[in-house]
Amino acid sequence: MEKMLKGRVAVITGAGRGIGRATALLFAREGARVAVSDVDAGPAGETVEEIVRNGGEAICCVGDITGPGFPERLVGAAAEKWGALHILVNNAGYTWDSMISKMSDEQWDKIIDLHLKAPFRMIRAAAPHFVEAAKKEMESVGIAVARKIVNISSVAGVNGNFGQANYSSAKSGVIGLTKTMCKEWARYNVQSNCVAFGFIDTRLTGDKEKGVNVEIDGKKIAVGVPEKLRQGFIELIPAGRPGTPEEAANAILFFSSPLSDYVSGQLLIVGGGFSL
Repeated sequence: MEKMLKGRVAVITGAGRGIGRATALLFAREGARVAVSDVDAGPAGETVEEIVRNGGEAICCVGDITGPGFPERLVGAAAEKWGALHILVNNAGYTWDSMISKMSDEQWDKIIDLHLKAPFRMIRAAAPHFVEAAKKEMESVGIAVARKIVNISSVAGVNGNFGQANYSSAKSGVIGLTKTMCKEWARYNVQSNCVAFGFIDTRLTGDKEKGVNVEIDGKKIAVGVPEKLRQGFIELIPAGRPGTPEEAANAILFFSSPLSDYVSGQLLIVGGGFSL
């Protein structure tokens, strides 16, 4: 059976750990050449090493996805290496929670920038490699190669969540961005879809008391969910357990593969039946 992503070039943000890493490994197994992006060099490099060790092709592009010029550098690195770009997965992210009465402007701005502005900037940076390439293909052979945008949202972006006004707003916004790109770029054979995850078992949904941190402008911010609340969420999942990163990656693969060539502007909730 032919690999679903044979000959495709993919950019995946936040691919050093969790869902992004699982997606990068899965894409490589399915034949894609993968540009692995992450803010942390160590995990990004480990993802690339595993892909190469297993016979795949990958490059590493380390940097802050919200930084000036980084989206252009990232998509440019992939296109320069392999001569094309076919798949963009906007996955990078973390949470910085607080009830709205205590949420600072910095908390709001950082999460909106990361989960909504960064995907917008990544899509804009990809335009020459998506739209302009499609125009040339349409002129020469009459049809453009199918290209894919997969934006990552959350059930919090669909239904809201306590303590996550910033994250829920950003994840809701990215759904609107997804549907707009469907309308703007469908004529270029670009499919734009969105996956909203429920409770997926990663370091960002682990026990907050175990001290996992992300660094924001030199400040360490604890991520995760207090264990009592975490267990409460798990009890609400009809499937009876959190999802795995590998299960999450399967949904992203669907929207990145030929299986979805006539599917665009859609939101797929992946949460074992879980809805906040």
